[in-house]
Amino acid sequence: MAQQSTETDWVSRFADEVIAEAERRAPGKPVVCASGLSPSGPIHLGNLREVMTPHLVADEIRRRGYEVRHLISWDDYDRYRKVPEGVPGVDKETWAQHIGKPLTSVPAPAGSAYPNWAEHFKAAMSEALAELGVEYDGISQTAQYTSGVYREQVLHAMKHRTDIDAILGQYRTKKAPAKKSQKPVDEAELEAAEGSGAASEDDGSGGSAGYFPYKPYCGQCEKDLTTVTSYDDETTELVYTCTECGFGETVRLSEFNRGKLVWKVDWPMRWAYEGVIFEPSGVDHSSPGSSFVVGGQIVREIFDGAQPIGPMYAFVGISGMAKMSSSRGGVPTPGDALKIMEAPLLRWLYARRRPNQSFKIAFDQEIQRLYDEWDKLESKVAEGTALPADAAAHSRAARTAAGELPRTPRPLPYRTLASVADITAGHDEQTLRILGELDPANPVTSLDETRPRLDRAEHWINTQVPAEQRTIVRDEPDEEQLATLDEQARGSLRLLLDGLDTHWSLDGLTTLVYGVPKVQAGLEPDAKPTPELKVAQRAFFALLYHLLVGRDTGPRLPTLLLAVGADRVRKLLGG
Repeated sequence: MAQQSTETDWVSRFADEVIAEAERRAPGKPVVCASGLSPSGPIHLGNLREVMTPHLVADEIRRRGYEVRHLISWDDYDRYRKVPEGVPGVDKETWAQHIGKPLTSVPAPAGSAYPNWAEHFKAAMSEALAELGVEYDGISQTAQYTSGVYREQVLHAMKHRTDIDAILGQYRTKKAPAKKSQKPVDEAELEAAEGSGAASEDDGSGGSAGYFPYKPYCGQCEKDLTTVTSYDDETTELVYTCTECGFGETVRLSEFNRGKLVWKVDWPMRWAYEGVIFEPSGVDHSSPGSSFVVGGQIVREIFDGAQPIGPMYAFVGISGMAKMSSSRGGVPTPGDALKIMEAPLLRWLYARRRPNQSFKIAFDQEIQRLYDEWDKLESKVAEGTALPADAAAHSRAARTAAGELPRTPRPLPYRTLASVADITAGHDEQTLRILGELDPANPVTSLDETRPRLDRAEHWINTQVPAEQRTIVRDEPDEEQLATLDEQARGSLRLLLDGLDTHWSLDGLTTLVYGVPKVQAGLEPDAKPTPELKVAQRAFFALLYHLLVGRDTGPRLPTLLLAVGADRVRKLLGG
């Protein structure tokens, strides 16, 4: 028996809508949600929203006891449009020769274990989706087209080409005067929404022979730089010539499998063929004349189907980086994010924001604050004090209908783990000593208790923190600075050193370092800080950082002191 949701978040509201629509259209059949990904280069964190939005909705429907399919169409029969920047093992000039071929006919980057370009980039995304707990049915569009699965739909579209052309004509506008570097509308849409199923063709218009919604790949050079010159509905004979190599041939479309419908016809054809009820798309698809809008009319009038419920989703940014496009190099992928954060945290970033809200994923210091926020939410959920929408987002992040995602048994603060990894340079014995002293009453006894979070924090420190921001503890005391200290500074160091033994834990040292300036001012260690006191604390902290690491700032002082060790702290502070 299907259950009703008790949640009140955006996912649940879409699930209600999708279930109602599925029961109206196809009662008793599995509910179909869909995503489209183009493996034209590294599949980035913006593309992940194309998957996570339907995944979260499909998972909610599954939790309620319905049968649901989340399809991911790998658009691997799209043309290779351009050589992405910065892909290891790819020489721009060599790979540029393959532009125009299907992605599955382009060689993989040098040194890859995969047979072609598409498989190489699909593999990394598939691995990340498995770690994120995303359950899906993958569909290769190369396999679909080249095995003739869509034959009937292709012939139907060709038969109704005049009708399709008329629909597309309603949306074609006179071109504005070209500006410098202006891109055609379709290409701009692709650039921004690559991975949401956006392929690289135009709508199939053009040519004196009339409109044809089908594009053959050339029988000689394999490229789609072909022009259909005639087509016979009765015999299905199609004549094309290749503008790249001059090759031409006559084929029977009732037997020919080396080509595909143009994008604005291909997408609605698949909605009808698969019975898709829910498929989101990037903001660029929702403008007048875009693929989603035009597709809605084509699916109804040509393929006798219905347009999916299709919320638009906003862009995902990276802290410190501009809007993403996977055709540019250096754009982080889900796999990159999963090296510095656990899967539940990454899922949470997508679950807590409505699809039309943009958000950023932190690869900089902001990740520490994000983890603090997540840990605070975990505590509230455990105590039962989280707001309903926050609790729902947490639930969707931490588990799927299939069960809990792997978690760190003892989730110490990410910023603490990062600081320890920074100071110890990944030395396991040192790391265990420090983590064991954080809370002497309940010590960490094995690093496995802190994994995988410890590994993520260590990877973040090693790959995302610039060398000049790394912490290097002094080997010897700074005798010159120690000799010039005034009595106030000397007194503060004495108070700190005198309290080390009795405060040797993370909480104890926190009380101690914040308390020293208070005691010097004649106050109790737990007194509320005044503006003057905050100035004194900052000066004291800066002094400690200079004497310990030779800089004005560094990791949180209590963590740093624990990491350095009491004996070495005494030595470096002139004790």
